[in-house]
Amino acid sequence: MVVGEDGRVPLPWLQVPLRDALAQQRSHALLVQAAPGFGALEFIATLAQAWLCEDTAGPRPCGRCGSCHLVRSRTHPDLRVLMPEALRVSLGWGDTGDEGEGSRTKKKPSRQIRIDEVRSAIDWVVQSSSRGRAKVMLLHPAEAMNLQAASALLKTLEEPPGQARLLLSTRDAALLLPTLRSRCQHIALPKPDREDAILWLGEQGVADAPALLAAAGGAPLAALAMSAAGIDAAAWAALPRAVAHGRAASLAGWPVAQAVEVLHKLCHDAMVRAAGGQPRYFAPASLPDGADLGRLAAWARTLGRAARHDEHPWNEALLVEALVAEGRTCWQEATTRGPSARRPLGTLGR
Repeated sequence: MVVGEDGRVPLPWLQVPLRDALAQQRSHALLVQAAPGFGALEFIATLAQAWLCEDTAGPRPCGRCGSCHLVRSRTHPDLRVLMPEALRVSLGWGDTGDEGEGSRTKKKPSRQIRIDEVRSAIDWVVQSSSRGRAKVMLLHPAEAMNLQAASALLKTLEEPPGQARLLLSTRDAALLLPTLRSRCQHIALPKPDREDAILWLGEQGVADAPALLAAAGGAPLAALAMSAAGIDAAAWAALPRAVAHGRAASLAGWPVAQAVEVLHKLCHDAMVRAAGGQPRYFAPASLPDGADLGRLAAWARTLGRAARHDEHPWNEALLVEALVAEGRTCWQEATTRGPSARRPLGTLGR
């Protein structure tokens, strides 16, 4: 996730943006914008490692000094990482927030960064640095803060104590408070070069890297996650026809958020193709003919409602089956569609 003893950056496409950020950094607070799967967390963590690096001879981060070792082991006393509990769990970063093994009720990991976490981090920032260089706080992603948590951070962003530095990441700066954005220097991570991404995926053992990279919208880390989940090029290419025939088993076992995302991609490409454009995520040959643009638009709205309520305690199998059933109607003749197929998820809200 950060620079190792070999001095290599964790993701090769971050090398140039990292060098530029270190050379052009002029603020104590940086806001890094990047699409999911581009490596925003790796980028801000490596920037923090560089700021804390104790090597005075060569480029930072060196990956070999005591500070770099502490960052790599996630035990540096001058580095604080704030992220939603659910993300920590998915990354394997420590506790899940459960109340204990004997607890009768275990809360679902939060997807928010709470105000008490922000306040605790602010209290930590004002304390003296343990190793004498600086204190660095990472906040990933910044849009996970609710309004109260974001407001609590504003004063520290404007006037951080001592040599404290703050690094925030976001997929879209427009999701953040204008007063928060105005206190930060902005950095936009470019989309990884396709050839570099394919080469890196091949080094990670990903078969059919070009197809999975396209399926992930050009995001290498998302493509790697798809491969780790057992998705290959053949399974991805077969998905559109499976949905067109109403076979929800092709998404069996998928978490709702991932299933909805995949169906959104299929719906997007089917709409683009129906309008005469070039699909983005699926090969044109894998998309069935005869999709109705009006029904696809209605399906897209249903998928949008499902995405907004993906934390609802759904029966996941039934929800995915209902979404696939509506998707199937997009490839059927209008006379075969009944009222129930038109809006199977009418209770999701508007």
